[in-house]
Amino acid sequence: MKGDETPLALVILAVSDVPRALAFYRHAFGWPLHVDTPVYAEMTLPNALRLGLYERHAFGRNTGQVPTAPAPTALLPTELYFYPPHLEAAMAQIENAGAHVLSPLSVRAWGDEAAYFADPDGNVIVLARPGTPSVRLG
Repeated sequence: MKGDETPLALVILAVSDVPRALAFYRHAFGWPLHVDTPVYAEMTLPNALRLGLYERHAFGRNTGQVPTAPAPTALLPTELYFYPPHLEAAMAQIENAGAHVLSPLSVRAWGDEAAYFADPDGNVIVLARPGTPSVRLG
């Protein structure tokens, strides 16, 4: 199977508290709920992509290893990058939902104007406006 024929369908984040994480993402983005169980919730995003929130210990049952719980102020090595149609409104909404601002809106080296936030579990969320690439990365 060729890589260009395999679309990404679902991103799952291991979280400490599913109801808290679900409330955050529903408030921040308003995505409709697709699956709702005590240990797993899933929302439908635009373009048929889905975002799952899996309680850390239940996640570990599938993988054979429970992901390490981050310290309360830790930042995880996960980044979700979005191009909302109304950037400033999306920024206000995500902050209102409880996101922690990591880096304010500014033009980045790759040309996008982007702001960085952390969700309640420390996952990085970027809200951006596409720009003109100005620097080749890597």
